[in-house]
Amino acid sequence: MSKSNKTLNTFNKLKRLPFGKKIFSYVVSKVAPYFSTINPHITTLTPNYCECLIKKQKKVFNHIQTVHVIAICNGLEMAMGVMAEASIPPSLRWIPKGMSVDYTAKAGSDIRCVASVSAEDWKPGDMLVNVTAYDENSIVVVKGHIKLWISEKPIKETE
Repeated sequence: MSKSNKTLNTFNKLKRLPFGKKIFSYVVSKVAPYFSTINPHITTLTPNYCECLIKKQKKVFNHIQTVHVIAICNGLEMAMGVMAEASIPPSLRWIPKGMSVDYTAKAGSDIRCVASVSAEDWKPGDMLVNVTAYDENSIVVVKGHIKLWISEKPIKETE
């Protein structure tokens, strides 16, 4: 991981400010607007690890007033994307290829979405990012992985 990573540097600067993490989360939701549907809050971001909080609120409920699994998947995808942007070596790029999750328990509280990989995983080819969603009692409510395609960035030609 390069020390000049823009995403990680921005998070680290903003987290020192009042509401800095909320500001960072808002900016990410403006870059990728679909994430704003869950009002996400990035709480932790380090190389190869990210946590995103989804508050239990009516707009993310399903028919039994628990957090809808698609809202949780959205939070897991946001955690994965921010983690990837903050962690990927500068010579590589990523794109998601798929998601596989299991619903393991009802999501009846705020949900903490976690995405993590090992530093050694960053190499060209398929890469599985572990994603897990926890309720407020640290019970796993969704668990799985998001598959990324990692490739070399094209070399830019100078004119």
